[in-house]
Amino acid sequence: MRKTIFYILSLCSLLCILPAAYGMNIYVGNLAHSVTNEELRELFSEYGEVSSASIITDKNSGQSRGFGFVEMPNQAEAQEAINSLNDSSLKGRNLKVNQARPINERPRRPRY
Repeated sequence: MRKTIFYILSLCSLLCILPAAYGMNIYVGNLAHSVTNEELRELFSEYGEVSSASIITDKNSGQSRGFGFVEMPNQAEAQEAINSLNDSSLKGRNLKVNQARPINERPRRPRY
């Protein structure tokens, strides 16, 4: 019984540490609708390696929803990109850049 509890606690603590070891997911808001995934990747690659960059699009129209996500494997490079790019201008719009929050940490918006 003690070994099982220890194993579960060890696994839980490992799972809490792993996301930090594997980099950072970054939210990028207030994007111009003309910004492409490649342009977003190039913007962040100035600060380090980019694993992925994707702009969220409307399911029906395919048009950009004005925000996206960038994944960077190195925490320090990701933080530098956030600090440098937040409130910077891209295609005439001031970007909002911060660490993405997991779905369960975001406040729920009321549905009418």
